[in-house]
Amino acid sequence: MIKRLLAIVLLAVTVPAAAKVDVLSLKVNHMTSPAGVLGNPTFSWIAVSDRQCDSQSAYEIKVTDSGGRPVWSTGKVLSNNSIAVKYTGSELKPASTYFWQVRVWDAAGKAGSWSQKGSFVTGLPREDWKATWIAPAMSEASPLVRGSFTVKKPVKSAVAYFTAHGVYEAFLNGEKIGIAYMAPGYTSYNHHLMYQTYDVTEMLKRGENVVGAELARGWHLSNMGWSDPTQYKLNFEGDRMAFLGQIVITYKDGSQEVVATNGSWKASTGGVLHSTIYDGETFDARKVPEGWCTASFDASGWKSVETLDYGYDNLAPQTCEPVLTHELMPAKELIVTPKGELVIDFGQNLVGSEVLSYSGKPGQEITVSHAEVLDENGNFYTHNLRSAKAQSKYICDGKRRDYTTRFTFYGFRYIKLEGIPKDEINLDDIEAHVRYSDLDATGVFECSNPLVNQLQSNIQWGLRGNFVDIPTDCPQRDERLGWTGDAEIFARTATFNRATYAFYSKWLKDLAFDQLPDGQVTDIVPMVHGLVGAGHVGWADAATIIPWTLYMAYGDPQVLEDQYDSMKKWVDYIIGAAGESYLWNTGWHYGDWLAFDVDNDVAGRSSVTYVPLLQQCHFANSATIMADAARVLGHTDDELYYRNVAAKAREAFCKTYMTADGYLVSHTQTAYVVALAYDMIPEEMRPLVASRLKERVESYGHITTGFLGTSHVTTALSLCGLDDVAYNLLLHEGYPGWLYPVKMGATTIWERWNSMMPDGTIPDNGMNSFNHYSYGAIGDWLYREAAGLKEAEPGFKKICIKPHPGGGFTFMKAQQNTPYGWAVSSWRIEGNIFTLEVEVPFNATADVYVPSSDGYTRHEVGSGHYVFSSEI
Repeated sequence: MIKRLLAIVLLAVTVPAAAKVDVLSLKVNHMTSPAGVLGNPTFSWIAVSDRQCDSQSAYEIKVTDSGGRPVWSTGKVLSNNSIAVKYTGSELKPASTYFWQVRVWDAAGKAGSWSQKGSFVTGLPREDWKATWIAPAMSEASPLVRGSFTVKKPVKSAVAYFTAHGVYEAFLNGEKIGIAYMAPGYTSYNHHLMYQTYDVTEMLKRGENVVGAELARGWHLSNMGWSDPTQYKLNFEGDRMAFLGQIVITYKDGSQEVVATNGSWKASTGGVLHSTIYDGETFDARKVPEGWCTASFDASGWKSVETLDYGYDNLAPQTCEPVLTHELMPAKELIVTPKGELVIDFGQNLVGSEVLSYSGKPGQEITVSHAEVLDENGNFYTHNLRSAKAQSKYICDGKRRDYTTRFTFYGFRYIKLEGIPKDEINLDDIEAHVRYSDLDATGVFECSNPLVNQLQSNIQWGLRGNFVDIPTDCPQRDERLGWTGDAEIFARTATFNRATYAFYSKWLKDLAFDQLPDGQVTDIVPMVHGLVGAGHVGWADAATIIPWTLYMAYGDPQVLEDQYDSMKKWVDYIIGAAGESYLWNTGWHYGDWLAFDVDNDVAGRSSVTYVPLLQQCHFANSATIMADAARVLGHTDDELYYRNVAAKAREAFCKTYMTADGYLVSHTQTAYVVALAYDMIPEEMRPLVASRLKERVESYGHITTGFLGTSHVTTALSLCGLDDVAYNLLLHEGYPGWLYPVKMGATTIWERWNSMMPDGTIPDNGMNSFNHYSYGAIGDWLYREAAGLKEAEPGFKKICIKPHPGGGFTFMKAQQNTPYGWAVSSWRIEGNIFTLEVEVPFNATADVYVPSSDGYTRHEVGSGHYVFSSEI
């Protein structure tokens, strides 16, 4: 029996005489100390208490300007809300730094102390832009632009705003401004070009100052696409590198000065001779004009810039985290391949760039190639990169330098060095710098199975490598694009591992910008026109699934408000295509992409799912999400309408695609999985349909699903009481299965179940990435079902802890930093005793379901730490 008394005893002995509540984490617009805030920001916080079952009964927020003067105070507000409280004070001034604090009252009405100060810097409204777009007359890969200005009075503050056509790094008085890479990021540039905001107060000096930027082609001006990338252009306005910059200086006497790009700026060339996203970067150290962005540099030989009339209509502040350097990975091994290649192994498939500390001789050229794997003979393998050269070329000047790339990125575990003698290669002088969007790590998963722990590591590294400003499909070949299907499939897994609200919200804005007038959602966001299409099942449904996923994970309905029209347009498009029959069955679609297939399949074992069946399931699911979003936002008429549409879509599904015996027209794992996951099956038929799914799994003995089925298969099995079948799929070590790549030495998730064969051979199929996170969506089941930690209400205000032990595991733990703080579900089996340790954050509650030989026993608990045990 469940030891119900144990939880009660824990509560009784841990209540202190007086609770202490501290606020530990402050967020503005879901980010820490963001710069570039426009409009009314939102404030969120996490508090902790030393008392069990404690919660927030009230809060007070105060905002001050940089001089400490009060700007806004809520006073004491009787509310338990601590997520996205909106600023309602007077209009905030542009180019200004503000500070804020919050304190909360506990459940007993006792006030905690004020938090430490958080901060944010305001952006620049379009009407306040004075700068002129400038472009160098030369067309070199990475031109330099610079301008000078004089500071004559004591400075109170200085805020800089920069953006570019291409990518840029900005400098002030010889120092780089900020630590980000690949600014201004990858967006739908015609509609949405982000600018970055920097506080440069401490970088200014009395007298002459020099501000400048180094430009490169980036996403904006690289050819993007596969096979022959010159066929495809991003088709964005402005076909040349350009820069826009403005510094707002506020002096201590209260006056202001604006320093802006204009026709007086000068341009020249720098050390970067070539740089594109796919092909890589060439750097000639001999051509670096040392000190080019300092007042002492002689720029008399530089050329005048051209001014361009690009305007400000598409400008918007950056609303997501920047791309930064994170892990520094040392070189593990120098390999001499059978072909005699000199190869460095970093031990981990990653995304970023190498850093080579080397002197060399003047004019010595070093070529660094990048690869994810070695072939079956141990030789360097780049065939899967297709047309992408993915090479760094460094030309030495005889001085010791850290050679690296700054305007592109690579996906690699191995690098091949050419141009350096073997005896001059020192592993201590070689690192890989891992670069990705600066999203807080929020999830920890561990268990008693080492292979599954490695699978979790692969999931996390796949996320790192494919979250470089946008959610990409892969980071290495001539693609690296924002495929909507991949993003949709992985979104829930991502929300456990990283704080993704701002990251996805920014990308969803571009999804809406690129959406076709009839409501179809493009396959890729930002869209590369002429490369792919729109309106495809499972891919276009990112328009509804990801906003709802973010709302449930983070509890902020703003994403639903922002995306509501886009969501509605997509669902209305399907309704129009379905017509009076409520059957969506038209058009070409990717279907269950990369499902299990068999060559020369005379026995019919390939897992091909009838696409109209998948269309109908996604139709009903997106209509349901639309109804739920309407309910949250108070659009009653819309809620009733889309709820009725969803019901009719499900009714049409049952009449058209399911027999009275619970068979579907496609007798595949994916067909049954998606139908069960999207509630297409009437309640009385679910056990029968679940038995068909079980039979399909046991018939193969392994997974057969592709992209659309894999993200749901184990969850559907668990929700149907088939945990043992789900665990069998997870633990299958052969092809196809999640642990097959792990056993093959993978350190990231593969694109295909068979990206590499057991003998090490690599199929030459023209599409084979070794860093492709989609199949990593199994993580969602590991965290939410196997370990048993998931939200019962949006944002984890109420938590459901319901573990599903099995598979021979003796230990499993999921730990997530929710919007209310760390929540933990950790279970262990010793003999026939099941022990469940639970942590519920302050201001949240949980329903805890403890398994035993008799089923589950439910406990309602408040915040705090609990231990339950039972016999199983």
